[in-house]
Amino acid sequence: MALQLRGNRLALAWVIGILTLFGLTGCDLSKEAASPASEEAGAEIEPPVLQLTFGVYTSDSATEMVMKFAPVLQVMDAMLSERLNEPVRTTLRVASTYEGGVDDLVEGRVDFARMGPASYVMAKELNPGIRILAIESKKGSKIFQGVICVHADGDINEIVDLKGERFAFGDSRSTIGRFLAQELLVENGIRAADLAGFDYLGRHDKVGMAVGRKKYAAGALKEGTFKKLVAAGEPIRAIASFPNVTKPWIAKAGMEPRLFEAIHQTLLALEDDGALKALKKDGFLSGDDSDYDSIREAIEASRSFDS
Repeated sequence: MALQLRGNRLALAWVIGILTLFGLTGCDLSKEAASPASEEAGAEIEPPVLQLTFGVYTSDSATEMVMKFAPVLQVMDAMLSERLNEPVRTTLRVASTYEGGVDDLVEGRVDFARMGPASYVMAKELNPGIRILAIESKKGSKIFQGVICVHADGDINEIVDLKGERFAFGDSRSTIGRFLAQELLVENGIRAADLAGFDYLGRHDKVGMAVGRKKYAAGALKEGTFKKLVAAGEPIRAIASFPNVTKPWIAKAGMEPRLFEAIHQTLLALEDDGALKALKKDGFLSGDDSDYDSIREAIEASRSFDS
């Protein structure tokens, strides 16, 4: 299932929000400026447009993903068009699951994509030909935080207090929502058998809200979503935090070197305040596969959670 946007993406965001509410996010949406061929003799022929597809998956709601990435892609289209000396138009494809987003990149259905660290590691294992274009910058760093949250009125103050309680994870492929959280639990002597139960809820916001409604004693989510929920009045508080590597933007295997370099340089040079504000980042940094070795270790450590 995917949402596809072309052309003026911001103008279509409200449409997607409505469709999401009614479960119609499987529809393909596009709005392209009409370019009818001129019937006048000697009319100038417009150059062909380089069509690219950019992939993400719904770590947050589909509507929020569209609002976050549409401004960035618009700016990138303009910058790439100038750098490549040809018009560029990028379509946004939002996969409904982490697995779907990985498959889109691995199988070449998207030209480049943004995904979480664990999803990148898995995609790299499936298709070693994919390459990192750049890594998001968070206040000049490649590191940001995940948190373990509990209900604001509860008496749980430390990780060890979670024994015998119910825990909410994010997606089963989420870096923060699963692998790093399970690594932290194991380091504190807590495995699956020590909990009263646990579930994978999919999105970070769903985890925070489920804890706020006391459906679970605790849950793992990214710090940005945690702060947003607290500001909105959700009764949750953090009892622990842990570092994560920021998200990579990745090129499909076999991307033409000229295009790879153009996107790489465009990301490093992107300074548009509006686009970066929507993305909630301050820019991009050069990255390498080795930046995600710690995530590979977390994935390995999380396997003992179920043992």
